[in-house]
Amino acid sequence: MNYITTTYFLNYDSPEIQELIEEFKTNSLTLQEKAVGLYYKVRDQWRYDPYQIHLTKEGYKASNIARKSFGHCVDKSILLIAGLRGLGIPARIHLAKVKNHIAVEKLTEKFGTNELTPHGMVNIYLNGKWVKASPAFNKTLCEKCNVAPLEFDGEEDSMFQEYDSAGNVFMEYLEDYGHFEDVPFDFMIENMKTHYPELVSMSEGLDIVKI
Repeated sequence: MNYITTTYFLNYDSPEIQELIEEFKTNSLTLQEKAVGLYYKVRDQWRYDPYQIHLTKEGYKASNIARKSFGHCVDKSILLIAGLRGLGIPARIHLAKVKNHIAVEKLTEKFGTNELTPHGMVNIYLNGKWVKASPAFNKTLCEKCNVAPLEFDGEEDSMFQEYDSAGNVFMEYLEDYGHFEDVPFDFMIENMKTHYPELVSMSEGLDIVKI
């Protein structure tokens, strides 16, 4: 497997991704420090928005995501992976099914469930091992939902906030789909068709679903 190359989706040779990682192209930072810095940049500078879902490959290109100011978990994972690879750090996408318990009223109304799939996160190879990171929820959103922002130190897995600040269940992982060398577009579309058939059927012929 090759977790360092540029691809159609993870096009880190694009001007947009090169601009994203420009500040980290320095010998004064270790690879771990670069990975941590980029994680926080993607986590907080792109607002989490699960209400727009792409149905075409173009929407999942890192360079196109970089042009926006928001994205859902898969979008932000793709952006982080492209940036990491551009810095010479091996990275890959990891997908799962999750259940959210907070701020999902609109999603539950549209999808008929608070089970969200596919949920995206990132595997990063640092210091001889793979660690997990999830840059989805920006700090402002976490504060609004009374949840501590998800921190990442480059050494330990940082996957999800299990509880909010009051001890209520915030998020659960229900099924692990594993990791992929590149963005598995066909798998993601089939996954959405299986779990949200009416939504995908109603959106046939569209490039994007706006919930």
